Amino acid sequence: MKSPDKGRTPRADAGRPVKDSVEASTRATPKARKPTERTAAQDNVLTTLPAAMTGRASPAKAAVGDEPVFAYLRSLPQPQRSIAERVDALAARTLPALQRSVKWGMAWYGVGDGWCFSCGGFAGHVKLTFGRGTALTPVPPVTPIGMGKDSRGVDLVSLGDLDEVQLASWMRQAAALPGFGKR
Repeated sequence: MKSPDKGRTPRADAGRPVKDSVEASTRATPKARKPTERTAAQDNVLTTLPAAMTGRASPAKAAVGDEPVFAYLRSLPQPQRSIAERVDALAARTLPALQRSVKWGMAWYGVGDGWCFSCGGFAGHVKLTFGRGTALTPVPPVTPIGMGKDSRGVDLVSLGDLDEVQLASWMRQAAALPGFGKR
């Protein structure tokens, strides 16, 4: 009479139940990972970005003041660093009473009693988000995830995406609205 192994040599685990034997035989070769459709540039960006820039908030510690924001901006890889520094410089020129802070892993900007907008680096872009973006004219095109139902913003992939006239207009409008998240 033939064994259930159909003539194969008995294995050391032959005394184990069949379920364990089947599982053991399927584990013999590790499961291959499915290839992803990525370009070399994407792979390079993802390997050089801080882990937090892949969609989560940065590990930057919350702190009020210019220097923590400048340190956060310096920590970003290129091209995100250049984009975020340009947004910061535009904010400083546009809003003379500008106050800066690092909160929730991003740079935050405010005038008066609350915060108006944030700027954060992510894989492949910099996100500029206005807390009361639905009140701006025209309304910024991007609805950020997890930033509140009234927030709107723009994703900046390169320095060429910076429309400084429009961004300055939104910054002035945002500063004229009541701030949020008291300091």
